[in-house]
Amino acid sequence: MEKNGHSTNNLSEDKFDFTCTNCNGNGKIVEAVRYCIECSGYCCQSCTDLHKTFLNMKDHNLLDACQGNQASNQPSSLPEFPTERCHLHKGKVIDMYCEEHDEVGCYICISEHHKSCPEKRIVSIPEMADTLIKRGDSKQIQSRLRDTLDSMTVIGKSKDDKLEALKESKIEEIEKVMTAQKALESIIRKAAGASRNEIETKYKELEKEILQDKQNTERLELSLRDSDDKLKQAERNRAQSFVCSKIAQKKMKEVDSQISKQKGRIYDGIEYSFKPNQSLMKYLNRLHGIGMVCVRKKERTDLYKISGSKDINIKVAGDSKPCWSVGCCLTFDNQLLVTDYNNYSLKLIETHTMTVIDVCKLDIKPRAVCCISADDAVVACGSMIQFVSYGNKMKPTRRIATPHLCYGIATKNDQLYVTNNGSSLYIYDISGTFLRSISQDTGDKEIFSNSKHVTFTKNGDKMYVSDWNKGVVCFDGEDNYQSTFNDSDLSGVDGVCVDGRGNIFVVLYWAHNVVQFNENGTKIGDVIQQQNGIRDPRSICFDKSLNRLYVTMNDSDIVKMYELN
Repeated sequence: MEKNGHSTNNLSEDKFDFTCTNCNGNGKIVEAVRYCIECSGYCCQSCTDLHKTFLNMKDHNLLDACQGNQASNQPSSLPEFPTERCHLHKGKVIDMYCEEHDEVGCYICISEHHKSCPEKRIVSIPEMADTLIKRGDSKQIQSRLRDTLDSMTVIGKSKDDKLEALKESKIEEIEKVMTAQKALESIIRKAAGASRNEIETKYKELEKEILQDKQNTERLELSLRDSDDKLKQAERNRAQSFVCSKIAQKKMKEVDSQISKQKGRIYDGIEYSFKPNQSLMKYLNRLHGIGMVCVRKKERTDLYKISGSKDINIKVAGDSKPCWSVGCCLTFDNQLLVTDYNNYSLKLIETHTMTVIDVCKLDIKPRAVCCISADDAVVACGSMIQFVSYGNKMKPTRRIATPHLCYGIATKNDQLYVTNNGSSLYIYDISGTFLRSISQDTGDKEIFSNSKHVTFTKNGDKMYVSDWNKGVVCFDGEDNYQSTFNDSDLSGVDGVCVDGRGNIFVVLYWAHNVVQFNENGTKIGDVIQQQNGIRDPRSICFDKSLNRLYVTMNDSDIVKMYELN
């Protein structure tokens, strides 16, 4: 027998304290000198040397053989080593823990990202495993993990259901396309039939005229032959011959007249000519389809429910007074802009962290705000419209002076719609040119008493204007007054927005709640009430992608975010 890792085939395994796991698998009995945590086995000297040779084995944790956990005479309480590898640092073992950040990592992760953490808060996982790992915590985590997996299974099932419903919807819409195609084909067949009938009608008119001329010609020809025969018979009777001559002359005059008439009708070379409607052809050639295909959420008819909420503190250093937000809107990338009337500022909130990330100071108290592009917003301030750039660092740019107070503001088709907290709605183009105002319906009746905020449906086919006293005033896509939504509970109507699924959210200042209406003006119910944490609400906006409703309030540093389902 040769010790120090050399093999022997004539000694029993129990001559060594520990034998090489790998060599045993190959029918050799070799003394083990090390134990590899990652390989979960004992190693002879040769196998130990291989760990130093191969790159992917160099970082394996090699213990003295007596520390291994395989032999029957192995002590029961040995250090436990993690086997999880760090994906950032070439597979190094994750064996360190930062209590300060509750994060695990390899020693490189700890040295790079946790060097400022207190040293006593950095511990070795193998050394502290007994105190770090609590079996109850592990079971609790496993239980939560199973619950999460169950939730994911439910979500996956719901996605499958949605895909199936989407597929059914696709089939239904394709059937509608085929129905529309058949309708168009029917219209074209009908139009083509009309053109064929027109040709047939013209043919029959000409045919009838030519046949009549032919009949007249045949009749006159017979009459002339009859006169010729009579003249031949009257050659020996001069009196009869004279009479027949005069009758023949009269008939020839009639024939000459008929010949002249028929020569006036140009039948020779006649042909039909059909020219397709070129305007129709050009229109059809320009079509990319026979209708508009839209992907949109189905209309919602039930009341939204609150599934969660969060307070967003908008107070920043330099604010000398309590915040007072009169207006809010979402940017093109779903960040939140809020006005702070008391502190003369516009604030940008990052909606993932729910923190203020930028502030733009103004020289006039701001009310409502809306975005006009991915980089620019407009703010209703006093008697002017203030443009603000928010693409990088927020800053005020140009402004438009108005002869009226500016309260609510919204944009559609490069036009600005501005309320005056009074009896009118004013419309300007983006350059500031006044276009028109709306104050009366077709019967010269005043539409508004205290016009507040303005909002549009996504496709712009409807506009809603909140009115403090009257409710919600509805207009069509051409800015024509349609109706006023009101309810016995409506009082102090301020903010208004839409969900993109056929519903309108309305802020009731005095009632301290937010009400949901459908587009027909029927009240569905109270979405948010005072017991949900709002008081003196002023404005709202809805994130359609995340079903989040943001509510601003008077005299409050808090903007409320509600998750709805």
